[in-house]
Amino acid sequence: MQKQHAGTVNGQETPPRLGPSQWIQSLLRSLGPGVITGAADDDPSGIATYSVAGAQLGTRLLWTALITWPLMAAVQMMCARIGKVTGQGLAGNLKQRFPKWLLLTFATALLIANVINIGADLAGMADASAMLSGINAHWFLIAFAVVISWATVQLRYHQIANVLKWLVLVLFAYPITAFVVGANWGQVLRDALVPSVPQSRDEWAMLVAILGTTISPYLFFWQASEEVEEEKSAGQRTLALRRGATSEELALRNIDVGVGAFFSNMVMFFIILTTAITLNRHGITKIETAKQAAEALRPFAGKFASTLFTVGIVGVGFLAIPTLAGSAAYAFAETLGWRQGLNKKLRQARWFYALILVSTGVGVGLDFIGINPVKALYWTAVINGLLAPFLLVAILIVASDKKLMQGQPSSRLGWVIVSVTAVAMFVAGVAMFVV
Repeated sequence: MQKQHAGTVNGQETPPRLGPSQWIQSLLRSLGPGVITGAADDDPSGIATYSVAGAQLGTRLLWTALITWPLMAAVQMMCARIGKVTGQGLAGNLKQRFPKWLLLTFATALLIANVINIGADLAGMADASAMLSGINAHWFLIAFAVVISWATVQLRYHQIANVLKWLVLVLFAYPITAFVVGANWGQVLRDALVPSVPQSRDEWAMLVAILGTTISPYLFFWQASEEVEEEKSAGQRTLALRRGATSEELALRNIDVGVGAFFSNMVMFFIILTTAITLNRHGITKIETAKQAAEALRPFAGKFASTLFTVGIVGVGFLAIPTLAGSAAYAFAETLGWRQGLNKKLRQARWFYALILVSTGVGVGLDFIGINPVKALYWTAVINGLLAPFLLVAILIVASDKKLMQGQPSSRLGWVIVSVTAVAMFVAGVAMFVV
């Protein structure tokens, strides 16, 4: 039987609205997919991108964090609504409106970008751990890959989600680092509130990379799929039971996503700020990795700040890699009709888990065969920034389809903000090539 909306449907009364205390309890229980997705956005490769922005351009791009917060929140809320209302992931809904070859193109591009990201994230985690311990980074690389792969396959969704929720706390390392370092807050406020238009192709490329890192395709697929996983964990095993959502459910999910987007962009803000007021101020602009940023911080910010920065890299990597590997697996599974889901055991969803394991294994291989994942990563972020607006257009079409959305399409405000996001990413991408 399909879930009912709040109010009346077909003349039938729906369940009563929650009281204030019940609503708060539901909110605390519901915090998860949005917060985890937002935190996963600040993966080690994202930290590297933001560090490069701060080191090269100082505080000139601080304003982007204030702009990307509502844009990211609107996009992720739309994806969450699609998953929550339709009872299936993003690829499953796109398949209803677009040809299979187009979905496979999206899924393949997503997989390639994610594998490179996984390799870069594992390398960043291993290098950071080696810097703290003095042990060879290759040992950490293998150990992290094995632990993450084992946990993803052996643990069920609710167990994975609970672990990931706690890992979100490591993100507080970056605001703390910024306050330890100290800043001219008047200048920071000016640069945050008064946007500076990029003046060169490199600056436009950096803007596109930031947009591609912050509003990234893998987050779209992960967000929608985790809404489905949440409902499966609550006992709604069939598609019919998962369809539809009450207004309270949607309101709670919007808060969850909004909180996740806020923390994601707050961390981005403080990483750019920290590297700007230490590295850029002292003329250190050639930063390629998060590890280099952490090492360079030490002479100017002290060992404590450098260690905090480094611990954050390792912690958030454990959060991001399952998200990267899982999002591509969900996209392929729904497109090709595989059995899928983190609630299933390995033997129940072999192809789904095989793609997760292969993605992680290839990411490890990239590091061992000597490919520079950092340079590839930067351009992967740029490619994501160029591809994301096309995917956003597809998401807008699905979110506006009243039949697919069970009579609960996206709000007009959400549709406008996501449309503006798509246009802004198109413009930034074109400007990168023509300025």
